[in-house]
Amino acid sequence: MRARQLGITLGLGTPGELNAITDVPGVRVGHTTLKAEIDGKQVRTGVTLIQPRAGEARHQPCFAGYHVLNGNGDATGLEWISEAGLLTTPMAITNTHSIGIVRDTLIALERERLADPAVYWCMPVVMETYDGLLNDIWGQHVQPEHVRQALENAESGPVQEGAVGGGTGMICHEFKGGIGTASRRLPAEQGGWTVGVLVQANHGKRQELRVDGYPVGRHLMDIASPFAEQGTPGMGSIVVIIATDAPLLPHQCQRLAQRASIGIARTGGGTEDSSGDLFLAFATGNQDLPPADYGRRDLPLQTALHMVNNDHISPLFSAAAEAVEEAIINAILAGEDMSTQEGVKVPGLTGETLFEALHKCGWCMSR
Repeated sequence: MRARQLGITLGLGTPGELNAITDVPGVRVGHTTLKAEIDGKQVRTGVTLIQPRAGEARHQPCFAGYHVLNGNGDATGLEWISEAGLLTTPMAITNTHSIGIVRDTLIALERERLADPAVYWCMPVVMETYDGLLNDIWGQHVQPEHVRQALENAESGPVQEGAVGGGTGMICHEFKGGIGTASRRLPAEQGGWTVGVLVQANHGKRQELRVDGYPVGRHLMDIASPFAEQGTPGMGSIVVIIATDAPLLPHQCQRLAQRASIGIARTGGGTEDSSGDLFLAFATGNQDLPPADYGRRDLPLQTALHMVNNDHISPLFSAAAEAVEEAIINAILAGEDMSTQEGVKVPGLTGETLFEALHKCGWCMSR
């Protein structure tokens, strides 16, 4: 169940056809989900992979930028984005202890896809959140074949949400969390561009949860918390990937990434020391950027570019904030009860329960 299916509209913007990151043309998402018992341990983890364009990222780079709201998290490949402003690889999201093997596997898969042995290096973007309450994270169960499968599964169209891919074992505002997505499409007079978002939501305290501005979390405190026996409410992280087909330059992508903070704040997150809040934005509006093949010498001296004038960029910022807000709520609503042999119980948040909390706050379905 998603927020809009329940009649909950967040913000004033208009979603794309799928209300997903894949509303941005060319963007593809693939999951590999691991749910099994291995050597007596419960495994609930996986990999989520995002392809930024319809073709191979190294042949069709796009401008990108990132922002760190709180750095209690890890990511690979961001320093080159900071330096060059280019995204030249797929992006993957997994659990904290699997970030290395996912990175190494993406490099190996890239090597397989290279047609010639030109001088070339690869620094994939891989991000993580911690799933150790529900998953045997120390077992490092994500393997190269799971990364390959996620890459092969990547497609446009509807995106699975909740306990799938990298979000399988995640907890959000003390409810079952995971993968969520949403989008906004600007009207023609504002450019007609689309902003799509995908989150891996594993953050937040129950009492801080807000939906459409209403403090629903205060009316959900009688539901048992998964942190009753171990851990601390609010521990965890959130990864946000923002895509747009607007012609943004790297510094504008960084500015767009910063607006993820607003969407997280609207839902009651973003204030925990133990949360790694890392955001990346990429823009596909500039075509035919030089391919990421650093052995070539035949590239032109200059490349013609377009950019959104800053006087007209605010609607993109608003779209990003709204889409992040909705993607987080979608991630929570997609969650179902999950428990472990050790007695950890993470409740899902049903639409009925959320409606009861909203009405206690004075909410009414007015739009």
